[in-house]
Formats: sequence, structure tokens, C-alpha cells
Amino acid sequence: MKKIKVGVIGTGHLGKIHTKLFKEIHHCDFIGVYDLDFERAKNVADEFQTKAFKDIYELLNEVDAVDIVSTTSAHYKLVKTAFAKDKHVFVEKPITSQIWEAEDLVKDAEEKKLILQVGHIERFNPALLTLEKFELDPVFIQTDRLAQFNPRGTDVAVVLDLMIHDIDIILSLVKSEVKEIKANGVAVVSDSIDIANARIEFENGAVANVTASRISQKKMRKMRMFQRDAYIALDFITGTSEVYRLVNPEKMPQNPFINFGEMGIGDKKKFVVYEQPELKEVNALKLELEYFIDAVLNNKQPIVSGEDGLKALKVAEMIIQEIEKTQIV
Repeated sequence: MKKIKVGVIGTGHLGKIHTKLFKEIHHCDFIGVYDLDFERAKNVADEFQTKAFKDIYELLNEVDAVDIVSTTSAHYKLVKTAFAKDKHVFVEKPITSQIWEAEDLVKDAEEKKLILQVGHIERFNPALLTLEKFELDPVFIQTDRLAQFNPRGTDVAVVLDLMIHDIDIILSLVKSEVKEIKANGVAVVSDSIDIANARIEFENGAVANVTASRISQKKMRKMRMFQRDAYIALDFITGTSEVYRLVNPEKMPQNPFINFGEMGIGDKKKFVVYEQPELKEVNALKLELEYFIDAVLNNKQPIVSGEDGLKALKVAEMIIQEIEKTQIV
């Protein structure tokens, strides 16, 4: 089968990890790396026995697709450069720092019929993958994404750095337009928003309460979903999920983890069932890169498209604007 020739642009912490994983992926012919800092690129290239390019166009001339792992502010220019050479692109989240930039890239990808995938890695988290057999239609979602301070990523607000992961998941689950957003936040240790909370209301009545902080004492990445007859809890750090469901007697699962008994009156009685879906042993980052290669190879829509990245960015910007209105920052 044909192999896709790939290069990585940006050899910082994450770019180095991407390089390692691409070397392990089937149907991927890894060509090399490029970075403005050639010495850094050369060090990564030497470590993984690949080539470091001094000129970005030299790399683009030798590949079918590129993986852009740079600072967010550089995303637009780099993706445009790759598109100009008709190369498919995987770009880390957020897709860009400005909405008009993302809109332009989505338009370019569509017109040129190029694959544009955005690195919203949590879509590939085992905790979410374990829920594939369940019908997810949440009416209320609570998320908490807390991280210990790391200077890397502080070039953008925590909304774009951390919260956007949960925004993307929420938008993929709630198939409705945003009706209203209320938010507040504050800058504590950087020049941008370090902790933020937002309440997102959707046209269909669903509500999401989203919190993100990069100044927490310990890490937390949890999501709780409530829907008709079900409560679902996900832990993105452990990759596990728990499901509590109300089920009709005739639809009782054969091997429920725990059956809490009956609820209801007369013929409306239902069983309360607890299940802990089997943990999927996957590397989320490697999986999303594999899906990118598959999308390019088979010319199909990526799981997290440029349009998805744009939608998440629009909601993130709405949250930031609401925070700025409070004049706390």
C-alpha cells in the first residue's frame, strides 16, 4: 500500500514527541523536520535518525503532508505556506489565534481539496472512546480542566490553551448552536487569562459549565454528563469512564457491573445499572496522527476537521470576550 511522506514543522517539546510517533506509524514515510532554530531541529533529527531541513520549502518539496507543531501565532502562516505547495496539514490546537485566519484556512482546504486536521487530542482519549456503544445526548455537562503552572502555552489565554479541549468535545456532543455565553476569569501569573469559567447555553436547551485553570496545585481533567436516564463521568487523565443508567427491564444488560435495583411506580419501573466500560489501551496522540495518515491516504474527512477547529475557536473567543467585559483581567 502507498505510504504518505510526512514532515514535522516545529521541534519543541511536542514536536519531538510527534516525530517519534510518526516513525512508528504504518503507511507513513517520515522524511524529516524543520525548525527556525536549525540546531534544535538537527538535535531532534539526529536522535530519531531522520533529516533536518534548513529551508521549509526544501521539506515541503519532499513530502505529501506536514505536521505543524509551532506556537499558535505561527499556525496561520505555516499552514498557508503548506497549502500553497498543495500539502495536507495536521496542525496543533488551537487551529489559529484569530478567527479570520481559521476561516481562511478552512476555505483554502475546501477549495484545494486538501486534508486539514486539528490536534484536539481529547477526542481520541480512551475515556471518550470507551463510550462508543452508548448514545450520548447530554443536556448538562460539567468540566474541570486544571493544570500545574507551565510557562509553555502562556502565549495564549487558558481558554485557548486548556479549555478549548473541552469546548471541542462539548460541540461534538451537543448538536446545536450556541445561544448565550456567560464567563469570568482572571490573570494571575501571566499577562493573559490563567483561570476561567464559562456557562454555555445552547439553542436546544443543553447547558455546559466549563472551568479551566493553569495554576492548580494538582492536575484534573474531568467531565460529567447528564442526559435523559443517564449520568456519565469521564476522567481524561486515567482514561476511564463510569456510566449510571436507568433501563427498562427488557433492556437490562446481560452482565451489568452493579445493579442498584428498581425505581419508579407500576409499569414505569426501571433498573438503575452501573457500568464501567472496559479501558482501551491506546496512545491518544499516536491514534490521532494515525487517523490523519488514514484521512490523507483515503481522501476522507478527518475526525477533527478544520471546520471543527474553527467552531471551537469561535466559542473560545466568545468566552474571552465575555471575560474581558468583566474588566477583571
